[in-house]
Amino acid sequence: MSFVLSLLVFIPLVAAPLVYLATRANKKGGIYFSAAVALLVLLISAYIFWGVYSNPPLPGQYSFVEKFSWISVESVGLNYFLGVDGLSSPLLFVSSLLTVLVIVGSRKLIDTHEPEYYALLFLFEGAIMGVFTSLNLILFYVFWEIVLIPMFFFIGVWGGPRRKYAAMKFIIFTYAGSTIMLLGFLYVYLGMQTPGMTPSFDIPALAGHIPVALQYLPLLASFIGFAVKLPLFPFHTWLPDAHVEAPAPISVLLAGVLLKMGGYGFLRISIGLFPNASAQYAWVFLALGLISMFYGAIAAVLQKDLKKMIAFTSINHMGFVLFGAYATLISGNLLGIQGAIFQMFTHGLAVGSLFMLSGYIHHQAGTREIPLLKGMKSTMPRTAAVLVLGSAAAMGLPPFSSFLAEFMVIVAGISAYGVAAISILVPVITAGYFLWTIKRTVLSEPEGGHGVHDLSWGDVAAFAAYLVPLVVLIVFSYLILTPALPVAEFLRGAR
Repeated sequence: MSFVLSLLVFIPLVAAPLVYLATRANKKGGIYFSAAVALLVLLISAYIFWGVYSNPPLPGQYSFVEKFSWISVESVGLNYFLGVDGLSSPLLFVSSLLTVLVIVGSRKLIDTHEPEYYALLFLFEGAIMGVFTSLNLILFYVFWEIVLIPMFFFIGVWGGPRRKYAAMKFIIFTYAGSTIMLLGFLYVYLGMQTPGMTPSFDIPALAGHIPVALQYLPLLASFIGFAVKLPLFPFHTWLPDAHVEAPAPISVLLAGVLLKMGGYGFLRISIGLFPNASAQYAWVFLALGLISMFYGAIAAVLQKDLKKMIAFTSINHMGFVLFGAYATLISGNLLGIQGAIFQMFTHGLAVGSLFMLSGYIHHQAGTREIPLLKGMKSTMPRTAAVLVLGSAAAMGLPPFSSFLAEFMVIVAGISAYGVAAISILVPVITAGYFLWTIKRTVLSEPEGGHGVHDLSWGDVAAFAAYLVPLVVLIVFSYLILTPALPVAEFLRGAR
């Protein structure tokens, strides 16, 4: 039995207090130690990613499985049960990569309470690895809740002027959603305690064995939990406040990692465990995804704060995930689920780069207000170049693979309903407001002296780590799409 997934989860958790002590003793040394630990986790996740790609598990099966009795009461069914497939492996990789890049970016943007900050980064990373590898619903819930703790402090301690309000709003929304989700899990367990059925919290044991009549209420409960986290309209209102107040490196984790918990939950649990109910109401979920796509895009047009504009872009992009996933249930076109998985990966890097850049721009120019950022091509040429490239990735412009992810989802949506062709307008709107932003910030004439600083070449290299994989993956997209195919086949055929 392999223990590589346990290493992925527990190395960050064990490192958290060690990083705290090391950073208290020596700030620079502690940051280097943090980077070394994060690189180790990245290497482990890359090994898992390659293992799943080179030998994809069959539909409904998992690789690197670990299973032990967690609570030794056989009838309870609580197991320490980990495993990965083509859905979880790319999310593990992008999460660990973004953690490394967040540590690199935090050197200049975080200058208070550094020991606590870097320790909480690893508590967050360990918990998120647990979310994406757990195959037991209660274990999944435990890690799901642990993720909330560091994010609450990230926003509440290192955030902006309204950080306390944003942190409380974040915790109330997300904790309420996850509590309802837990009630859905318990409803399934208790409902299966009848003759002829075996109650369990293990996802593989439940998949395909939950009676149709037992699927509807848990589907609704899980929908609320995952819709808040994704987030979907109208469950999204915590997100713009959290992004605006959170420090830029934390916005990278918030958009690039934490939101993926919602998309992952919809695919792994809502569709995987409640396929019949999901298929029956797939048109509702598809419509909600489409509404979120349009809402996020249109709301972004109206924003003057660069960071808030990017936050609404995340709502837009995450709508694609739900839209594609449920389009597959309606049409049977596997491109929907494959594209949804690909979209989660590309969104993390594309929008992550923009959130980090917004922090640098605020640090250099003293503002994030788009009307006040003028003439960046002259005053901050390297920053302007990264802004243009990051915007191109976020709007889904070739040669960035975000174009391919959105194209796959839209094709699946049209396969489900011809009227879903209206979704083509969403990338058009997205391109429109990003191009308008570039015109006002990069191509305008400079006013004032805000361009006294620019990105160093080292910082540019760090941003290249966000964007280069997106170019590589438009050619080598099979690295993600090949292992995602069995997942899509399983979810399509589960109903």
